[in-house]
Amino acid sequence: MAARILYVEDNAQNMRLVRKILTATGYTVLEAVDGLSGLSVAAAEKPDLILMDVNLPDISGLEATGRLKADATTQHIPVIALTANAMHGDRENCLAAGCDGYLAKPVMKAELLNAVESYIKFKSDMGVSASVSAASGT
Repeated sequence: MAARILYVEDNAQNMRLVRKILTATGYTVLEAVDGLSGLSVAAAEKPDLILMDVNLPDISGLEATGRLKADATTQHIPVIALTANAMHGDRENCLAAGCDGYLAKPVMKAELLNAVESYIKFKSDMGVSASVSAASGT
């Protein structure tokens, strides 16, 4: 089954570009155009990964991330900030808000795919080890 990635982004051009890159690689892309709809999609769909824009029209991506990480049903989903905020300290702010990773826009195709693949692989490896531990009784 293809990994499902939620992209929360209010810019249609950015959405199209990332969707094209990810679907061409075999991922299923779920979309939300603001923070609140992103929270709803994340809660309903439980994607494997969330790419979160920081500057959204309703609540910020950092606030949305904080809410995701505070909710026991979504806190396990890795969130990568994908943002034009690329000044000194922006990465640290994103990580402090609960993001698991950070990519600055404009993002290069290889950089995006490397980040996505590493988080998807890490999540699946953690799932396998948890399943093996549970099955073996350890």
